Amino acid sequence: MADPRLARVVAIMNGKGGVGKTSLSGNLGALTAAAGYRVLVVDLDPQGNLAEELGYVGTATDDAGEKLATAMQFGRPATPVSLRDGLDVLPGGEYLDDLQSVLSTRSDGSSRRTDAHGALADSLAPIAGEYDLVVLDCPPGSPVLQTAALGAARWLVIPTRTDDSSRKGLLNVARRYMAARERGAPVELLGVCLFGVTTSAKKVRADARHDLERDLGTAAPVFEAVIRYAEAAAVEARRRGVPVHELEAAGLDGPRWYERLRNPGAAVEVVPGSAASLASDYAHLAEEILRTLQERESVDLRDDSPVGAPA
Repeated sequence: MADPRLARVVAIMNGKGGVGKTSLSGNLGALTAAAGYRVLVVDLDPQGNLAEELGYVGTATDDAGEKLATAMQFGRPATPVSLRDGLDVLPGGEYLDDLQSVLSTRSDGSSRRTDAHGALADSLAPIAGEYDLVVLDCPPGSPVLQTAALGAARWLVIPTRTDDSSRKGLLNVARRYMAARERGAPVELLGVCLFGVTTSAKKVRADARHDLERDLGTAAPVFEAVIRYAEAAAVEARRRGVPVHELEAAGLDGPRWYERLRNPGAAVEVVPGSAASLASDYAHLAEEILRTLQERESVDLRDDSPVGAPA
């Protein structure tokens, strides 16, 4: 049975790196917070790349995952840090490497806190009800931390590129997901999203949807919204440490072309033209994820599930 306190926990996971997990986690969290919701983003990756995505590298917020690792190791409530209005984070980093070793040596004893499956759930359950959405940015290569995420999440979103290697990573997560379900975890697959797709490759997108649905079955919906390949905008957003919709806003607020022409000596940071398109992609995907989540919750309510309605 699903813990109602964890009803809005969404894990973003794939077994391969470079498929957009951290970018999706950061942008989904920031967009949802900008829409007026209270959001927590949890960085479960020992690399701690969410700090670059949301701009807190080298700040007091960035504790390299120490608070999160300590909470999960000892079964204590996690203590998030406020990043901006409506958006809190639990940073990741190198301390999670040590946590992996600790959790991997624990057997499946009588207490959930003795193994990886319940470690994150126990730390999030006391605080998750304070948020409208909790997003888990999951590492690609840690079975232990992925198991912890699946034990805490109510919903799973799998980002993937259209290449065969990324699809293999997706299938690895699908197997771990099924194992968690067999163990009694209430996590359900919310959907698969295509990441880094070229805008002109309509056939590639159609073929990828067909392949994913064939591999994962009808119970694995593919989101209609896709994240296009826009390297310049993605790199610039990460360089500035802002979500893409804020990068787009910076471009709109900046000097117009004729103002730059009149003042050629002025120092101007030019925002890539693809920022608006990429921001639109993330907005459409965030809207679809939240709408799908609400629809699935409505089904749960009709089935007398304990999962609650949106806060």
